[in-house]
Amino acid sequence: MKSTKEFELMAPAGNEASLKAAIQAGADAVYFGVDNLNMRARASRTFKRADMHNVAEMCRHANVRSYLALNTIIYDDELKQVREICDAALEAGITAVIATDLSVVRYASQIGLQVHLSTQANISNIEAVKHYAQFATVMVLARELTLQQINHICWRIEKEQITGPDGNLVSIELFVHGALCVSIAGKCYMSLAATNQSANRGLCLQTCRRRYRVIDESTGEELDIENKFVMSPKDLCTIGYMDRLMESGATVFKIEGRARAADYVFTVTQAYRQAIDAVLQDEFNPRRVEQWIQSLESVFNRGFWHGGYYLGHPLGEWSAAYGSKATREKVYLGYVSNYYQKSDIGEFCIENNELFSGEKVGVIGPTTGYAETVAETLYVDGEPAEKAVKGDRVTIPFSEKLRRNDKLYAIRDRSLWQN
Repeated sequence: MKSTKEFELMAPAGNEASLKAAIQAGADAVYFGVDNLNMRARASRTFKRADMHNVAEMCRHANVRSYLALNTIIYDDELKQVREICDAALEAGITAVIATDLSVVRYASQIGLQVHLSTQANISNIEAVKHYAQFATVMVLARELTLQQINHICWRIEKEQITGPDGNLVSIELFVHGALCVSIAGKCYMSLAATNQSANRGLCLQTCRRRYRVIDESTGEELDIENKFVMSPKDLCTIGYMDRLMESGATVFKIEGRARAADYVFTVTQAYRQAIDAVLQDEFNPRRVEQWIQSLESVFNRGFWHGGYYLGHPLGEWSAAYGSKATREKVYLGYVSNYYQKSDIGEFCIENNELFSGEKVGVIGPTTGYAETVAETLYVDGEPAEKAVKGDRVTIPFSEKLRRNDKLYAIRDRSLWQN
């Protein structure tokens, strides 16, 4: 595929380690939230308003765009907070704000802060695009659209030269990977009804992910359903048809996962980075797709829905169990006590579990991001060893620089370890 378009891969950042991991893995942009007015307010509490300067600076240094998610519904008593957050984002040099509520959209536009329209705006047709173009140059379309519908909207934007407030043609953004909500355009009221914790305020308790019984109230008869997780969709995975997504006219591709750990962000971002590059280099093929899927399966997932609304499939693929189906698991071992840069050796204090020679290990830290290696040589107290246990101080060759207090994990194949 030869294209003059610039495609953007956007990765999630729920904390500093994930932010660094996204940059390491090749993201063109990252999105994050601060305070409580974002759709992951419950899960993403690491970043505060005061952190925006550091986030923006780290992104600028890496030539990566930074997007602030300010995409919940807003109440009157929060308008002052909205203005303060937008002012702080502008002052820090954040690239854009992702928003749905018109109070955010209007104020950000007034102060000259670039706006991206969130999927909750449910933009489903060209007239909606024209309306929002007065505020935003980048728009996430309703996730229920097909590729044919997306292509038509992108064609109309090009044909009619629909521009945003910055004078550039409107760009279309699509979700390509991650958790799906059973509700339309992610607007769910189930958590609010059941727990008084609104998903539209970033407080979802994911009541849909639980197992349910279906009972006929008139007879008391329980209906026989094969899958009891009837409201928990599998995760979206589009890597098998990234070429078609890129041909649709969309140019921004977004990975879901601000509640996920740095290893997830690194693995998923790296896979989609490679897929996008492969399309551009005419190297996209089934063999590589299979390799990418295997990599994606190694980190958190509820099983994959490979079709998606994009291919015109109705949502009908449900998780068969609660939680993750990842083929690998992280087992906490301890922390970095020192790193000897001249010899590329990490020193670790083992606090939990056991580490065996030849195992794959991963390190996560706010500055390190995510680093992984195989502990082919293991030394305990300076002597070669086959195993390290709680209380041991162990050294492992590690080519990537580590920092004190970074966390060490064993990366284990679930099936082999459990057997």
